[in-house]
Amino acid sequence: MTRTRVRRRRLTLTVSLTLVAAAWAGPAVHALGSPETPARISQTAYVVREGDTLWSIARRLSPGSDPRPIVDRLSATNGVDAGRLVPGQTLVVSAGSSAP
Repeated sequence: MTRTRVRRRRLTLTVSLTLVAAAWAGPAVHALGSPETPARISQTAYVVREGDTLWSIARRLSPGSDPRPIVDRLSATNGVDAGRLVPGQTLVVSAGSSAP
């Protein structure tokens, strides 16, 4: 065999092995997941009604429990004050609270 033929075979083998390795590596990396993948957070929207307060919304979201942590979470998540709610305003309810 000539040197050219041997070089071509080696090049063909190298390219083929590289393609096979790439085909296997893609799904393997995807299956393992990447640490940069953000976690999905479930959120619900609540539309403020006439006469609503953060306290009344918190009691509707979690009846029978202490509404103070929910009021704090609603205020922090949405950047609203208790006295500044407007009917029709949409509030984001975080995953820790249940929807009405």
